[in-house]
Amino acid sequence: MAEELERTYVIPLRKVKNVKRTIRAPRAIREVQNFLMKHMKAEEVKLDASINEFIWERGIQKIPSKVKVNAVKDEEGVVKATLAEN
Repeated sequence: MAEELERTYVIPLRKVKNVKRTIRAPRAIREVQNFLMKHMKAEEVKLDASINEFIWERGIQKIPSKVKVNAVKDEEGVVKATLAEN
């Protein structure tokens, strides 16, 4: 299996806004990781700092409603995600 799997996803974060204000950004990060684990069938997901900065841009309480990411799965089954250009 020498080929890499590369996909672009728009991950909705609307349901994260229903949790307490003080835990929204950390929950959104976990939500992105869980989404990528489920959809790319991966055991390990590594998020780029750009995704973290985008989610935390307006603070812990005001997260974006969605995030667009490029995900690449390598031969070991590790998914590396970066923020996609809009």
